[in-house]
Amino acid sequence: MATKALFNTVVNWFIRQRIDQIQNFMDHPIETQKGILFSQLFHSEDTEYGKKYGFNSISSYQDFKNKVPIVTYEDFEPYIERARQGHKDVSWPGYIKHFAKSSGTTNAKSKYIPISAESLEYCHMKAGKDMVSIYANNHPENQLFTNKNLRLGGSSELYADFNTKFGDLSAILIDNLPFWVEITTTPSKKVSLMGEWESKLKAITSEVKNEDVGSILGVPSWMMVLLQRVLNETEVKNISELWPNLEVFFHGGISFKPYKEQFQQIIGKKINYYEIYNASEGFFGIQDRPDSDEMLLMLDYGIFYEFIPMDEFHFSNPKVVSLEDVEVGKNYAMVITTNGGLWRYLIGDTVVFTSINPFRIKITGRTKHYINAFGEELMITNVESAISKACQTTGASITDFTGAPVFMKENEGGAHEWIFEFSEKPSNLDHFIDCFDQHLKTVNSDYEAKRYNNLTLKRPIVHIAKPNLFYCWLESKGKLGGQNKVPRLSNDREYIDPLLELNK
Repeated sequence: MATKALFNTVVNWFIRQRIDQIQNFMDHPIETQKGILFSQLFHSEDTEYGKKYGFNSISSYQDFKNKVPIVTYEDFEPYIERARQGHKDVSWPGYIKHFAKSSGTTNAKSKYIPISAESLEYCHMKAGKDMVSIYANNHPENQLFTNKNLRLGGSSELYADFNTKFGDLSAILIDNLPFWVEITTTPSKKVSLMGEWESKLKAITSEVKNEDVGSILGVPSWMMVLLQRVLNETEVKNISELWPNLEVFFHGGISFKPYKEQFQQIIGKKINYYEIYNASEGFFGIQDRPDSDEMLLMLDYGIFYEFIPMDEFHFSNPKVVSLEDVEVGKNYAMVITTNGGLWRYLIGDTVVFTSINPFRIKITGRTKHYINAFGEELMITNVESAISKACQTTGASITDFTGAPVFMKENEGGAHEWIFEFSEKPSNLDHFIDCFDQHLKTVNSDYEAKRYNNLTLKRPIVHIAKPNLFYCWLESKGKLGGQNKVPRLSNDREYIDPLLELNK
């Protein structure tokens, strides 16, 4: 007990220091961001990338915009490959020893995101500490440091290639965590670093069901799989019977909205839910207020942010703004410059600002994951809102879904086709579809216009998925666990057609 009390004292001292620092960047956001940009330009001016784009001659943000191009992964890949092969000072000073292997949500070849010593320590690790600091500051009565934190990462093996290591980001983090984190965390490092998902899930279940878990951390869809497995292997009715001290779920990776009711049911008591916004490229946002659906944009992690308004995204020369000129309620594609050596990198996520004092955001989707086959501009936030309304009205519950367009043929209008996997089916599917369709019209005027008299868009086509359809599809692709998921929306039929075939 004395050890736990001492640990609790140390942690709470750290929390007080860090909350003051967070308040400082909230009070001085633009100055914080400018400091990061020019510090990193100075730090990197002798790299290959810095010399190519004249970092030493950049004296203003406008210079930066004029001289350094916005890039996608494909544009930047040659520099990443040179760093992976052991070259020094490519886009960041020194050698990059770790690369996070990420294939995202597509079938494309894997991406290798550079993780420098600075991005590991001052972005990813720092964010993990902040996540706990913010929560503990909001809940002084918390018992986080007297119980275990359950972490659920992805495929966690690390592989050596050239003179570097690569693997899932969670593997890199676990491999570099300080010893004191390991003491407070479950499952063990050995189990967390297992590669094959089914064996790993069995081992995790065996370990965690005997622990006193106070917090859980992971992607909602995979955490639900684990909790269901834990219930199946114990004689308890809900998770709170097994873990009476469970108080918070830190979640990220996908929207929590379709899962919240299911978590409330399986846990069996009220707990706190805190959203985080992290990726291999960096850690960007943390929910800083209880019962909020917004996240504080973290401004002192060595990341400089820029934004492209989505209504200009497909222009050949779109407008790009820094944090100083963003507007509340506008949808933006996010561009990042990081202390991992990514420069004006288009990450592929879209966000909307809910506040600019301080800067808080919501994730609205992906630049490639939407449906706009007929001018309807259907975003994931529209769909999740409509699903939530339809489930609430019909008593249904959904575990997974995907949607894509059915294109027009001759004189026939088009449609949107959906596959929904229900954990609780609606008693009347037609009623569910009507509720879903009507709410989409309510939240998206473009969709409503295209649905008028069925001229452009017909009523949605909905298929009920067989149990575990999405799980089986991901398993067939070797993508179980971690950040892996089927894209919710696609502007073509790349994902839905194979799923429909598997659903027969």
